Amino acid sequence: MAAKKANSKPNKLHIKKDDVVIVMRGKEAPYFDEKQGKKVYTKGRVIKVFPKEERVLVEGCNIVKKHSRPTQTNPQGGIIEKEAPIHVSNVMIEDPKTKQPTRIGYKFIEGKNGEKKKVRYAKKSGEILDK
Repeated sequence: MAAKKANSKPNKLHIKKDDVVIVMRGKEAPYFDEKQGKKVYTKGRVIKVFPKEERVLVEGCNIVKKHSRPTQTNPQGGIIEKEAPIHVSNVMIEDPKTKQPTRIGYKFIEGKNGEKKKVRYAKKSGEILDK
């Protein structure tokens, strides 16, 4: 894996905090459920975005176990379960209309005072994601 320069600008990501995303790869990848007769997706809200590492922290996804020794704040110690970051390429935004994974596009819309505003929209339904 190629290392990035320390002084380079962080990449802009198509995913922002509080977006609802669907995990497409890894242990939470979509699978076909025979009983329901449809694909089952693992969804979660983005808690934090790490643009330099190109990773996102998704609520309830990619749970890892961390062994912690006893401290003053946690005198019991033990095994703690927490979310680990997922690479941005492994998640997709959930379309607000169809509830399916969708790609993101950008367009300019007329804002207040006649000024143009750049917004994200879902490619599947054309629904605007930024309010």
